[in-house]
Amino acid sequence: MSNYRRYRVEGPCYFFTVTLLDRKSSLLTENIDNLRQAFRQVMKDHPFKIDAAVILPEHLHCILSLPLNDDNYSMRWRQIKSAFSRQLPAQETRSLSRIKKGEKGIWQRRFWEHVIRDETDYCQHVDYIHYNPVKHGYVKRAVDWEYSSFHRAVKWGIYSENWGGDGINDKMEREYLE
Repeated sequence: MSNYRRYRVEGPCYFFTVTLLDRKSSLLTENIDNLRQAFRQVMKDHPFKIDAAVILPEHLHCILSLPLNDDNYSMRWRQIKSAFSRQLPAQETRSLSRIKKGEKGIWQRRFWEHVIRDETDYCQHVDYIHYNPVKHGYVKRAVDWEYSSFHRAVKWGIYSENWGGDGINDKMEREYLE
């Protein structure tokens, strides 16, 4: 088994991108309740906080905060992916390698993580998360995407409802579209 080198710091926030194997799938949004249940189940057994998140049809982005002295985000993602996958009927084509490893073939094996280094980095990644549905052309405004922590951030006064779409400044929009 490979031991991927990951930057690990205990207790901070991490930005993650987690992707389905089939990039044309809409499994995540079609089964959003199952995904939410998988997150809740793992959060109960291995606490973490979701600072920001967006669920798109075939991938998700989020910032998670882990408890102090705990840097085991890989285990959490393994359990989230597994809990989600177990809730779905087996319909996908699996490679021999995935069959041998007991994998359903829903998720890409790896994920991308980035440790949040400071407040500026945190704010940029939260903005990236909330703007992502606009960037991918699913909606014209961030507020129009249902599966996002953007709505919570608006309620808390962090964003105005018209952020990330109509009325967004041109410089920010160009940066996110690049």
